[in-house]
Amino acid sequence: MANNLTLVQNMIYEIRGHKVMLDSDLATLYGVEVKALNQAVKRNALRFPTDFMFQLAPDEFKSLRSQFVTSNTVRGGRRYMPYVFTEHGILMLSSVLNNERAIQVNIQIMRIFVKMKQFALEHKELSKQVQELRHYFIQYAKDNNSEIDKINQAIDLLMDRTKPAKIGFVKED
Repeated sequence: MANNLTLVQNMIYEIRGHKVMLDSDLATLYGVEVKALNQAVKRNALRFPTDFMFQLAPDEFKSLRSQFVTSNTVRGGRRYMPYVFTEHGILMLSSVLNNERAIQVNIQIMRIFVKMKQFALEHKELSKQVQELRHYFIQYAKDNNSEIDKINQAIDLLMDRTKPAKIGFVKED
């Protein structure tokens, strides 16, 4: 289960400010051909507005390809830009791909999205606490600058006193 969680998390990308999954990754998870997935979506186009699904621009796909290995278009790879599905689009896929596997996979994906949101909220709270501590210490240093200067002066004075004194005779000519 934990291995599947990691596998699916690695299939989630951030594009245009959305967490998305590629049509090819979803097709693999659902056990269908990419072509079949996209045909089912096209037959139900009204269910997939642009905030649920969109097609990648060539530069986005090129950037994404650098993150993973894809097949060569000459040897049977993609001949068009892939579609990506946001969390809501993935949820909608379960109604379009009405089979048990699609439903079970969607449930798992939704759980992963929920965990990712919880982690982001926890991270945000921790980040806020660190900022508050940083602000406190900066303010403390400002307010206690004179005490820090006195400590530094005392250390300098001690350093002067602990220097070895010159002992011996000075020869006068």
